[in-house]
Amino acid sequence: MTISVSGETMLSQLVYDAHGLIPAIIQDDDSGQVLMLAWMDQEAVRRTLTTGRVTFWSRSRQEYWRKGDTSGHAQYVRSVQFDCDADTLLVRVEQIGAACHLGTRTCFDDRNVDVVVGAPE
Repeated sequence: MTISVSGETMLSQLVYDAHGLIPAIIQDDDSGQVLMLAWMDQEAVRRTLTTGRVTFWSRSRQEYWRKGDTSGHAQYVRSVQFDCDADTLLVRVEQIGAACHLGTRTCFDDRNVDVVVGAPE
């Protein structure tokens, strides 16, 4: 069953960390590829919901930023969901250009970790 809520209702339901932030997983709407993870506060979420562009809160610079304002590699909102605990967002976007500040399509390119692969018994 899919539950749909208004943006204002969602803002009041979200659970932010002790710094007033919530992680936002950014996913390509067409391919499903995870592009990046960044942080939002309530105002960044509100801006994302109302402008059609993804807005983040920079923990290092202590300011709002939108992907593409300086690089031209913009993210256009296609949908926003929150998880079962309301403490993580999934933002599906149309990504224009690179998502990573290093110039790659995703922040997870070529950064594989060797692991033991599990299998169901």
